[in-house]
Amino acid sequence: QVQLVESGGGLVQPGGSLRLSCTASGFTFNYLAIGWFRQAPGKEREGVSCISSSASNTYYADSVKGRFTISRDNVKKTVYLQMNNLKPEDTAVYYCATPETSGCRAGVTDFRSWGQGTQVTVSS
Repeated sequence: QVQLVESGGGLVQPGGSLRLSCTASGFTFNYLAIGWFRQAPGKEREGVSCISSSASNTYYADSVKGRFTISRDNVKKTVYLQMNNLKPEDTAVYYCATPETSGCRAGVTDFRSWGQGTQVTVSS
């Protein structure tokens, strides 16, 4: 059983940067893909990015391509989401989760072991 904890959120001005971390407990982490999602008030949860277990495959939502970078450190059991050039529309609670497979999956409902989320607010 994998448990995931997000951290690194905060308040940042437009154009600023944040790095989110998703840290896991549980010995199966290295064999699992990890995805980042976000949910803004009044909106559905949406996928932001995903990285396969070996980091050989990464995926990004069109809205964040070129601005966000996902990476992982399997020794530290942590997945990172580097977010640059942040925009007000990036404001949301960010979550990480796993599809419990080595490869990424397309649907939000394919993911399990959701963390508690970390708030990202982009505002001047």
